[in-house]
Amino acid sequence: MSSFTVEEEKQYSESSEAVYAAALGAIEGLQGKIEKQDAAAGTISVRFDKKILGKVLGDRTHMNVTVAGEGGGTAVAVEIYPLNAVGQKLMFGARKGVSRTVANWFYAHLEHRLST
Repeated sequence: MSSFTVEEEKQYSESSEAVYAAALGAIEGLQGKIEKQDAAAGTISVRFDKKILGKVLGDRTHMNVTVAGEGGGTAVAVEIYPLNAVGQKLMFGARKGVSRTVANWFYAHLEHRLST
């Protein structure tokens, strides 16, 4: 794992269906382009441009989201990493903090949708 990659998991009390729907809403709110999604498996694969919500981050990013029900709650795991211009994982030369910013924004949007 490169230092530019963010891997994180958070727990929520809502159902996996509700959390999956909120994750899709959060991705749409952040102007992400869904490349693949499988509701049955609870997975979403997304690509973000260099600019999200008018803020230039400097690197494109890829995010894999996994939503899984666990004993009355739901776990949301993300893996986020920068991409080069042709969509390959960037192993060096990425801007510091871009993946972390995307992760923070994703969780903030997800939690906002779950709290309403």
